[in-house]
Amino acid sequence: MLLSGIMALSLSGCQNNANESSAESASKSESTAVSIPQTGFTTAVPEKYKQTADKQGEVVELQYNSRDYLRGSTPITKTAYVYLPYGYDENSETRYDIIYLMHGWGGHAGEYFEYTPTKNMFDNLIANKDIPPVIIVSASFYNANSDRDFSSSIAEFREFHRDFEENLMPTVEGKFHTYANSTSAEDLAAPRDHRVFGGFSLGSVTTWLEFCYDYDYIKYFLPMSGSCWYYGTYGDFQTEKNVDFIEQLVKENDLDERGYFIYHAVGTQDAVKSQTLMQAEEMLKRPDVFTSEHYVFYQKDGGYHDFDAVQEYLYNALPVFFD
Repeated sequence: MLLSGIMALSLSGCQNNANESSAESASKSESTAVSIPQTGFTTAVPEKYKQTADKQGEVVELQYNSRDYLRGSTPITKTAYVYLPYGYDENSETRYDIIYLMHGWGGHAGEYFEYTPTKNMFDNLIANKDIPPVIIVSASFYNANSDRDFSSSIAEFREFHRDFEENLMPTVEGKFHTYANSTSAEDLAAPRDHRVFGGFSLGSVTTWLEFCYDYDYIKYFLPMSGSCWYYGTYGDFQTEKNVDFIEQLVKENDLDERGYFIYHAVGTQDAVKSQTLMQAEEMLKRPDVFTSEHYVFYQKDGGYHDFDAVQEYLYNALPVFFD
């Protein structure tokens, strides 16, 4: 039986003036807390949140320089799409928290904004003050040279963390008003409390790898319908070994003290839910390590492997991250 508990966390979601240091803004994350059970079921998105908001954010295309890490690290250009909340002003000193989202197998950059109810939901979550105005990035582990078959897709997302660290994050946060004071590794790491990474399906697997590689840069994670494949792959999940590795990372890098939080989600009718359930059960069997402060597991009752489920996970998780 899955364990239950109470989770307490916070993310400084208020917009701060640029003259506030990253350390000062990060320290505010300890000042408030919200509690939810460690396990449970998600709540449906209200229909009004799927409707067009009066105040709508803007989605812009961003071309950025990267490398093809599977093919000799040759220089390439990639595309990401960036949601800027209503009222975003290029000339303002206001800083914004940031969310990075990754698609699944065969997907593409910008996918999260093409499903209209989800884009509307972001607008309405902000308009109703469920979350602060945030910047949202819909990126891709593919590039123009990529093959889209399953095994090639796995190879691509295994290298994505390098693109994130070296290219995507510095480009996005060097251009838009996040809490990073510069694009140096030190300044990008300092505001990790203001950064979320989430993904669906193979994007969920990518999210787990982001935890494994980029915990220095990211504090909040939303893996949706997928498990960690640091060891193994589809059909060879090596659940215990992967959870052992995650536990090792937590202990060796003082993540209990530094803080991290994972909102893990899947639908009860999801065709590939078994891997998610196996990992959730293994993590919940270790409550001395993966406490409710750091890990929760939620299911969508009747949820399938589709964007309706993704929308519901986002609706439930984002207000928790940004309380």
